[in-house]
Amino acid sequence: MGHDRKSTVVITGASSGVGLYAAKAMAKRGWHVVMACRDLAKAEKAAQEVGISKDSYTLLHIDLGSLDSVRKFVNDFRATGKSLDALVCNAAVYMPLLKEPMRSPEGYELSVATNHFGHFLLCNLMLEDLKKSPADDKRLVILGTVTANSKELGGKIPIPAPADLGDLQGLEAGFKAPIAMIDGKPFKAGKAYKDSKLCNMITVRELHRRYHNETGITFTSLYPGCVADTPLFRNSYPLFQKIFPWFQKNITGGYVSQELAGERVAQVVADPEFRQSGAHWSWGNRQKKEGKSFVQELSNQASDDAKAQKMWDLSAKLVGLA
Repeated sequence: MGHDRKSTVVITGASSGVGLYAAKAMAKRGWHVVMACRDLAKAEKAAQEVGISKDSYTLLHIDLGSLDSVRKFVNDFRATGKSLDALVCNAAVYMPLLKEPMRSPEGYELSVATNHFGHFLLCNLMLEDLKKSPADDKRLVILGTVTANSKELGGKIPIPAPADLGDLQGLEAGFKAPIAMIDGKPFKAGKAYKDSKLCNMITVRELHRRYHNETGITFTSLYPGCVADTPLFRNSYPLFQKIFPWFQKNITGGYVSQELAGERVAQVVADPEFRQSGAHWSWGNRQKKEGKSFVQELSNQASDDAKAQKMWDLSAKLVGLA
């Protein structure tokens, strides 16, 4: 890679939590970070607070819940003239207390619209930018979650219900009111989040299957460990916010700091040993700092090729790509 050119990574949801610390870790590695966020003032303040140097980042607005906003972001990014060497889909909303679904501008249930549709559209559009980059090692990384993978302990906890896309009946029917779940069943807020993250993991596998051989881009997902004090839980019950980090630290040993989780994301984006397309990286449940990374097996749902293709086609239609 020529020294005249700084490698550039786009990270969604980089104004707090894992995304912010991933941005910090990437800047430390000498990359330029495009922090793609909803609230730019908050992102600016956060970048300064964690000490990311001014010339290492650019702030660009994105609201992943709005497909128009995603398209505008891609145009805004292209207008900077930077090449894209890596894309990190990190942003997520989690609203477990909702009794009724909130809707995106397009009328889709908001957690699936933000976590899945927004990133699905972003990945598809920015594939073009990644292809054009002169770098020989280009990566697209999506954050998964343990709770969406029934092969892991965290995915076996049936609260409020395990991730399950059914036969994608909700997507097939257009996913607008009164439909609010991918499987077409009645709305369950916590499950909607898990379903959206399961879609993220399937999206990575499908990107790999469809595009890895022709583009050489490395497509991966990861679960950086349970970052129990992340703002992702800001919409949970206050008691849960207190107990959960303690529980993870003392009982399951799955707790990691935001800083360590951010560093793990950066490793998957930049380090040579993580250049394995189609992999889902994990650091195990009971492993502390010295925990070694390994490729985690995914659940049958996440590995069902026919369902993955159907999910891809329906999603493409609903985000206006088809």
